[in-house]
Amino acid sequence: QVQLVESGGGLVQAGGSLRLSCAASGLTFSSHAMGWFRRGPGKEREFVAAISRSGDRTSYSVFVKGRFTISRDNAKSTVYLQMDNLKPEDTAVYYCAADRRTRYGVAEATTWYDYWGQGTQVTVSS
Repeated sequence: QVQLVESGGGLVQAGGSLRLSCAASGLTFSSHAMGWFRRGPGKEREFVAAISRSGDRTSYSVFVKGRFTISRDNAKSTVYLQMDNLKPEDTAVYYCAADRRTRYGVAEATTWYDYWGQGTQVTVSS
């Protein structure tokens, strides 16, 4: 059974930082590209960042590029999202997801992702 478990969310002031982690089990982690998505209050789920299987390729939403960094540790079956200079508009539930079909790059559309975590709440106060 595949499980993706996010952690690291919380309440932070604007300008602060958080580091999210997503621990995967029940799958061959290095054979999956990984992504982070978020759903803000009253909004649809949106792409945040993605990383290829080996970690050599990444992609970011224009809203977070330059502030967020995605990384992965295949030995630990964990993907991370370092979030710096947080803004109130970053407030959302953050989800990690695993994509078993994209071999060499990354995907931004939710339809490419096969497995999803339950999410972790990030709240940024002004």
